[in-house]
Amino acid sequence: PTAMATFTALVITKEDKQQKCEVRSVPEAELPAGDVTVAVEASTVNYKDGLAVTGKGKVVRKFPMIPGIDLAGTVVQSENPEVKVGDKVVLNGFGVGEGSWGGLATRWRGPASFLIPLAQGMTPATAMAIGTAGYTAMLCVLALERHGVTPESGPVLVTGACGGVGTVAVAVLSKLGYKVVALTGRADAEGPFLKSLGASEIMPREELTAKGPPLATAQFAGVVDSVGSTVLANALARTKYQGVVTACGLAGGADLPATVMPFILRGVTLAGIDSVQAPREARLAAWNRLATDLTAEKLALISSSQTISLAEVPAAAEQILQGQIRGRVVVDLTKPAVKL
Repeated sequence: PTAMATFTALVITKEDKQQKCEVRSVPEAELPAGDVTVAVEASTVNYKDGLAVTGKGKVVRKFPMIPGIDLAGTVVQSENPEVKVGDKVVLNGFGVGEGSWGGLATRWRGPASFLIPLAQGMTPATAMAIGTAGYTAMLCVLALERHGVTPESGPVLVTGACGGVGTVAVAVLSKLGYKVVALTGRADAEGPFLKSLGASEIMPREELTAKGPPLATAQFAGVVDSVGSTVLANALARTKYQGVVTACGLAGGADLPATVMPFILRGVTLAGIDSVQAPREARLAAWNRLATDLTAEKLALISSSQTISLAEVPAAAEQILQGQIRGRVVVDLTKPAVKL
């Protein structure tokens, strides 16, 4: 690049404990070291991005930071024999947007080991419509399968069903033949939407937000939980004998006011799901399955018309934390940063 080559990014700075976030031009010379440079075509806003951009969670570990835990685009420079210029790639996690510069920018540079090839038949925009949230949902589904939960085992509860993880989990599980019970705080308004994704039953969130007994009537063979706190505790209490609960989020809180009863009396498994440091094999398995088990029609419903520019990310970050975003949002980095 020429001496003055620049790229456009959302930049978070911090002065006097005040966090500020703005779109600005950054010299390419300031990109961190790395053996691969990517022209980013699409990114997204996950719950964690909401925490980072608003400053409401201690996600960002150094400043200035370019947020964005996800990106998809085309390799423009590579010093790594495994990755060629022109390759389409996806990055999810690995601390980008938290400890190192992330995907809410038109350029990214870092280690080739963070990248995986864009799955067959996917565009950068479809990969980002899925994003970390959808890939995490798939890791949860794979864990349920690995632990022997089948459609015959019984219904699967998906909490935070209108969120990014929840919508993808509902869509994938129903396609695989599971009976899905969708828990949401927007039961009346979003019931028809969740049924269109494949939910068999809608459960109002209030059913699981009040402190419940250590064991309740056994209902679920499996659970995909992105909420945590009391909801996760109550989901555990309602899990069937030898059922499996996957935990991947904290939208409702990081505490877990539960007892050991579901574990020692019903043989329930609580499986932790981490997307950030997941090994390459797990990532590739999840993305390959997403390419087949999440239909284009359902993905279109999940990310319907929610494509925004870089300048609109701060507003979307506020909305996602308030539970006002249904499904997934794509950030188009090929468009001008400002909404015209």
